[in-house]
Amino acid sequence: MAAAAAAALSWKCKFENPSFSALSSPHLLSINSSRRRVIIMSMDSKPTVLVAEKLGEAGLNLLKNHANVDCSYNLTPEELNTKISLCDALIVRSGTKVSREVFESSAGRLKVVGRAGVGIDNVDLAAATEHGCLVVNAPTANTVAAAEHGIALLTAMARNVAQSDASVKAGKWERNKYVGVSLVGKTLAVMGFGKVGSEVARRAKGLGMHVIAHDPYAPADRAHAAGVDLVSFDEAISTADFISLHMPLTPTTNKILND
Repeated sequence: MAAAAAAALSWKCKFENPSFSALSSPHLLSINSSRRRVIIMSMDSKPTVLVAEKLGEAGLNLLKNHANVDCSYNLTPEELNTKISLCDALIVRSGTKVSREVFESSAGRLKVVGRAGVGIDNVDLAAATEHGCLVVNAPTANTVAAAEHGIALLTAMARNVAQSDASVKAGKWERNKYVGVSLVGKTLAVMGFGKVGSEVARRAKGLGMHVIAHDPYAPADRAHAAGVDLVSFDEAISTADFISLHMPLTPTTNKILND
């Protein structure tokens, strides 16, 4: 992402009928004319990268090797629009909306928007294209973390962990009420068999669950290699004991489970 944002900026000078030669320094140029000798210093400027949401220290250090980094968090839309005209690149997570107004406010200077994560639904892609701005993401950055979090929620729900915790903190001991159910032998329907969904399925298989998946775009051979059966939406919903949702938000998937 830092490499995508980095771009050298240089001074350009033009003289009428000059004769010129490079000096020993790559930043110096000697220009001779019949009337004067001028030495011009040219400096390569680092691009400016605005980091609008918190990143890990290692990532920031990498960026600082290639760019001037401005870490400004919790910006309002108005503050972001004001700052963006001074920046060559912008890095966000999921909490910052990169709207059409952001691209218009950049006045053409913004060249790269980096999404530190998978989804890019918080970036106006049409506006980015119109303004010649590249949008990049990190599709595998949090795949394992998201899958592990999904399994944690699954086991917590099966064993009523949140309810048991609240009960104990209230001074009660309702062991039989919150015993929950075992995951072994239960059917998990993974809705969306992409990077995260397939990792959830792999971990669920390790817990002894039977895993099915619904994804009209997933190759059947990849699912079968993971020991997962691809089924229709209706079959997944009707046969599953647990459902794990891993679909991108699109007009087709929006409110898919609301009926």
